[in-house]
Amino acid sequence: MILANVRQHLTRDDAQLALRLIARSSSGGVEETETTLREHGIDALLDDPRLLAGLMAARQGAHASLPLFAYVVVRHALREVGEGDRVLADYVASILLHFGLGGRATRISNADDETYSTLAELSGAAESGDAARSLLVRAHLGNYALWISGVFPDYIEMRRWRRGGPDLEYYEEMGRRGFTLAADHRLAAEHGLTALFATAAERFPVLRQALNNISDALLFPDHHSPEKLMRQVRMEGKWMLS
Repeated sequence: MILANVRQHLTRDDAQLALRLIARSSSGGVEETETTLREHGIDALLDDPRLLAGLMAARQGAHASLPLFAYVVVRHALREVGEGDRVLADYVASILLHFGLGGRATRISNADDETYSTLAELSGAAESGDAARSLLVRAHLGNYALWISGVFPDYIEMRRWRRGGPDLEYYEEMGRRGFTLAADHRLAAEHGLTALFATAAERFPVLRQALNNISDALLFPDHHSPEKLMRQVRMEGKWMLS
């Protein structure tokens, strides 16, 4: 099962790289940044906007581990849309890392051979008689909906306009349903996951918007289409009214 544990897997090398990237643009240099790390912990470095800038622009940033890069990018994207929960940032970064691997996005776990290509298939399997598998399917319904609608929103928009496919709101609805069902599962309570899934369901639109921003800025910066323009205009209007 995908867990909010990316920060737990950050190493001493990750902390040292973060320290150096921040120190290079700090008037106090390495000593001041080391004091921040010692007194406030690594989260203070991970939240520093100079770290994101360094990862993107500095030559040293190319040596960042995938967990460090994924967490920092997601954390700052979420903060930009008003979401400050570190656990959510950890969880969304974990989804990106897991689903970025070949074939993982269509399977509920690494050990499960069955593949799901649609949200409808996942929704239909959510009531499995196997309790553990039922929780995995429910969580995966939320994860997969967030992955597709967050990272590939223009693919969804293109299918909607050209083939009559479901819109982004459908993915939000299904994603929220998956996380809500997962939060209600008795095994989620036993493993301390109820609050995480419930919060992901409640904040799904914000999580999706943050991933849309990452997709637009980092993954597909040179992709321009009418679907992308209309999506961005629609979301700007939505945020202005909220």
